[in-house]
Amino acid sequence: MSVAGRLLSVLGAFQDGPETLRLSDIAERTGLPLPTALRMVRELVLWGGLERQRDGTYRVGTRLWALGELTPCLRRLRATGRPFLRELHDVTRSAARLFVLDGHHAMVLDELGSPVLYGSRLPAHATAAGRVLLADAPETVVRESLAKPARLTPYTITNVDVLAQRLQAVREGGVAASHEEWRQGVVCLAVPVTAGDVGTVAALSVSAPPAVAAGQTGRITRALVAAAARMSRSLDQT
Repeated sequence: MSVAGRLLSVLGAFQDGPETLRLSDIAERTGLPLPTALRMVRELVLWGGLERQRDGTYRVGTRLWALGELTPCLRRLRATGRPFLRELHDVTRSAARLFVLDGHHAMVLDELGSPVLYGSRLPAHATAAGRVLLADAPETVVRESLAKPARLTPYTITNVDVLAQRLQAVREGGVAASHEEWRQGVVCLAVPVTAGDVGTVAALSVSAPPAVAAGQTGRITRALVAAAARMSRSLDQT
C-alpha cells in the first residue's frame, strides 16, 4: 500500500466508528502495524487532519471539516437551513440542529443554541434526527446501522424489531422522537427535509430537557414541520 493509501486508510478508520479512537484502535481498523499507524497519525496531526485529545485518543481534525465545508451540496444545505434554524431556536427557545446522514451516524451540519458542535457525529439509531435519516436510507444502510445498536443510556432502544417499528412510524408520520436515548436529560424531536425527487436530504431537530419538552411537544412539532416544509421548498427553488 502506498503512503497516500495508508494515510487515507487511517482517516477511513473513523468512518462509521466512534468519534474518538486510540492508536491501537486505528491500527486494528486499518490493519497497519502499530509503528506504521503511529507514523501516519503523527503526519495527519501535523497537517491538521487529526487532533490528539488529552486522554491520548484521536479525532478528526478541523482542517478536514473545513475541506468538507467546500462540498457544494453541504454548503447549499447549510446556507439554506440557517434561517430556519434561527427561527426554530427563537420560537422554541431550545437547541436547533440540522443533520445529514454520515454512514451510520447523524452528523451535525449546523446548530444554534447547542453544545453539540458542527461536525459532531451522533449514533443514528439513538437520535431522532438519525431515525428520520435512516427511515429514507437504503436498506443496506438501515440493516448495518441496526445490526448492533449500542446502549448509550438506560433508555436507549436496542431491540432491532422495536427500532424497525420506529423507522416505519417515521415513514408514516414524518416525525421522530428520542427520549433520553442518546444522552440523559435530552429529549429530541426531528422531521425530514426533502429535495425534489431525491427524498430526504437532511433532518431538522429540536432538543430540550424532558420537563420543557413534555409541555411543548405539540408546539415544537408544529414548528419543526412548518420549518422543514419551507426549507424543502427553498431547496426545490434553488
